[in-house]
This record gives sequence, C-alpha cells and structure tokens, in this order.
Amino acid sequence: MPTFHSFLSRFSPRTLGLVAAAITVLIWTSFILIARASADPARGGLLTPLDIAFCRIVGASMVLLPWGAYLVRQDRARGVMDASWLGLSPLPARTTISVGFFGGLLYALLAYSGFAYAPALHASVLLPGSLPLWTALLALRLLGDRITPLRALGLGLIVLGDLLVGGLSLLRAFDGGQVWLGDVLFMAGAMCWATYSVLARHHGLDAVQATIAITTFAFVTFVPTYTLLVLTGVLPGQVFNAPWGSLLFQAAFQGWGSVVISGITFTQMIRHFGPVRSTMITALVPGLSALGSVWLLGEPLRWNLATGLALVTAGILFGVRASAPSAMQLKAVNAD
Repeated sequence: MPTFHSFLSRFSPRTLGLVAAAITVLIWTSFILIARASADPARGGLLTPLDIAFCRIVGASMVLLPWGAYLVRQDRARGVMDASWLGLSPLPARTTISVGFFGGLLYALLAYSGFAYAPALHASVLLPGSLPLWTALLALRLLGDRITPLRALGLGLIVLGDLLVGGLSLLRAFDGGQVWLGDVLFMAGAMCWATYSVLARHHGLDAVQATIAITTFAFVTFVPTYTLLVLTGVLPGQVFNAPWGSLLFQAAFQGWGSVVISGITFTQMIRHFGPVRSTMITALVPGLSALGSVWLLGEPLRWNLATGLALVTAGILFGVRASAPSAMQLKAVNAD
C-alpha cells in the first residue's frame, strides 16, 4: 500500500536491513520453541502438526489475501493484466506457484511435522543451522555465487554439526527411536526455505508481494484439501474441535508473526544483504533457541547437541566473515 512504502522510504536501506534481521531472529527463535511446545504429543497438545500448519496459513491469509487483492486491483487499474494470479497474488502464476510451493506450503508441512518427532534442540541446529548450507549450494547453481575457501570452511563446520546431531539420531533408529524422522524433516524444511530465498533473489521479488504470493498458494492448495480430509475422517485433525483460544493463538503467532511479519522482514533482508549473507546473519538463532529449549522446555543439552550447536554457529560466523569482502567489493563497483 502507498502508506506502507512511503513509511519505509524514510529509512536508509541499511537501517531497514538491520531492523529486518533483528525481527527475523527474534521471531525465528520463538517459532522453534512454540512449535515444539505445540506439536510435541508428550506435552498433551490437542493440535496435530498439520492443524498448526492450517492455523498458520489461515491466520496469515486473513491479512495477506485482502492485501493481495488490493495490489492486484491497483495493477489492473494501471492496465497490467497478466502479472497476477487468481486476483489474489500480485505475482504471475508461474512465480507464485514456484515460490509458494517451497516457501509457503512445503516448508510449513515439513517443519511442523518434524517437531512431532524431534526436540527443539535438534531443530535449533538443523533448521536455521543447515539453512546457510542449502542456500550456498543453491545460490552457486542458480545465481552463480562463488564459494570462497573461508566460506567452504564454514559450510564444512555446519555439515559436521549436522552430522553430530542427525547422524547419532539415525543410529538410534535401529533401537526403535523416531527422533531421526524429525531430523530428516527439519533438514528438508530448511532446504525448502533456502530454495524460496534463492528464488526470491533470482526474481528480485518485493518483500510484501512475495509473502502474499506464498500465502496465496498455500491457502488455495492446502486449506480446502485439508478441510475436506479432516471432515471426512481421512485425516485425524482436531482443528475443528480444539478450543478457540488455542486456534487463535496459533493463528496469531504462526500466521501473523511467523508468516506476515517475519516473511516480510526475511525477504527484505534478502533484498539488502543477499540470500547467503541473510541466512548467515541468523547465526544467533541456533544458540538462542537452544538456550530457550533448555530453560523453558527442560530439554537436556547432551554432548553431541552442544558440540553440534557450537560447530554450526561457528560455521555460520565463518560464512558471515567470508561474505563481508564480497559485499565491500560490490559497494566499490557500485561507486565506480
């Protein structure tokens, strides 16, 4: 909306990038703790992981779908008729479907399902921790980014940290454990979000428009399908039987906070810092969410988790340092 963009224009791009990074880190940290507390069957929650995904998508859609329809009407009033999808997404159909599939639908389904099997400490390492790894590899393939020796060292540390957490869980699968399922889902979810972030940079997407687009796709494809499957008894969802308080809380935090606010701030971060540096800036998330997991959720910090967390955090910090020279060189080129 004009008032939104005019408000943002008062601040420098650097200020917007830094504020967006701080908000993203705060919400992502809270997301891990709240999602585990909500999806963990042992904590007695009524909602299933797919119920939480449903609340996330519906909550975000309450804000973003009307916003998207407004932007589409503005475009059509200017004679732009083919740059929107279904009258709701301000982006073309192909772009909406590609970014929406990875960033709007698949990420939510994979991440929330992972919290039903693995503790938040595992998510602290594997969700934000493996994000720079997937993003660097995808940016190398799709954007032509280089992986410098220092960044390669950082990515190697991330791989070691992920193996310490996920690898030991996989070994315990032979004893009947299911934590490894959550670890695999977390890694797959991180890959989906990395794909979205690289696609957003590749297409040069506006932060608001991209967030509206991924929510529109998730709403159109998931909400009617899940509603039908639950009402017919095919899936054991509780979203239509749970207390209104639980549903409103999930819609508010998972939808308005995790999607609307952090979706916009994360994409704004991508526009200013680039996809690789943006994911590296989230280095605080693993440590903060791990501390919260121990303090608030009472999860034990075993040696492999502590070591994996340290390796992943160090790897992200190496990546930040490796990205700094390229950023300076870019500024020098722009100045010339």
